[in-house]
Amino acid sequence: MTVDILNVKDLNIGFHVRNSVIEAVRDVSFTLGENEYLGIVGESGSGKTVLCLSLMGLVPQQPGRVTGITEFEGTALITADESVMRKIRGDRISMIFQDPSTALNPYLKISEQIIEPLCVHRNISRKEALDRAVKALSEVGIGDAGRRIHSYPHEFSGGMRQRAMIAMALITEPGVLIADEPTTALDVTVQAQIIALLKEIQNRRKMSILFITHNLGVVAQLCDRVMVMYAGKIMETAPVRELFLSTAHPYTRALMKSLPSSHVSGEQLYGIKGMPPDPAHLSPGCPFEPRCEFSSEACKIPCSLCAAGPGHYTACTRIIKGEIAW
Repeated sequence: MTVDILNVKDLNIGFHVRNSVIEAVRDVSFTLGENEYLGIVGESGSGKTVLCLSLMGLVPQQPGRVTGITEFEGTALITADESVMRKIRGDRISMIFQDPSTALNPYLKISEQIIEPLCVHRNISRKEALDRAVKALSEVGIGDAGRRIHSYPHEFSGGMRQRAMIAMALITEPGVLIADEPTTALDVTVQAQIIALLKEIQNRRKMSILFITHNLGVVAQLCDRVMVMYAGKIMETAPVRELFLSTAHPYTRALMKSLPSSHVSGEQLYGIKGMPPDPAHLSPGCPFEPRCEFSSEACKIPCSLCAAGPGHYTACTRIIKGEIAW
């Protein structure tokens, strides 16, 4: 039986901007089990990153506003004070940021940056911390780690910087690793290497991973379960195989049709018509309704997640009415 290490319920994140409120995340609920690989998929601006930043306590209370329940190993994160979050952040929950070029300090050697979590969270000597850092750098596939650890970030290639970021995130052996589009800034060959590395590390360390991406192809390779977000809401969530074989929401279907691998030679590449909604002026109904080819009057009223299969839930009125054929 899988034990849930993270429980999120009715999470809402808003930002006060001038005379309006930007609703970045709306009524999001999910769990993350031990040793589970959960993919969070959606277009830019769908709320994926800010959702995960809130789990780290990195959403500022001004102008931000976070409400709901987020519990990690029994600790309520939203109501926890900063001293509690400092003990969790970078220790029990770590994060790999999207662009290592901006996440790493260009003025500090790689060694200083990798040992920082150990210096903050572990009562060990500097020598022991450096030894662990060399081992961590070697673990993520950087050769001659004992020498390269004393390099500066600009002396590493993009792929090596990302591996150093992974080593830094893993050095405290966290229970949950958040990977925020860790392959976006890399070329295709290096992307494949990083994807394989993350899967191998997860299998070896038996930790839970939240993997943020806009690439369903990557999700199919890596994840056990997937959560599809649009305009701050969950549109569909299911085990990966179930999602690909029995897609239930028109938005998920549109994302799959827009994959280059699904493109039929000689035909125009599929694109989702229209534009994402203005987060300051969201309608009460399905946020995808203005762009959906299956929209109806029923889509203009709120729709909660409903069962579409084993462990499979979707926020679409077509499922409620039994209209699941495309």
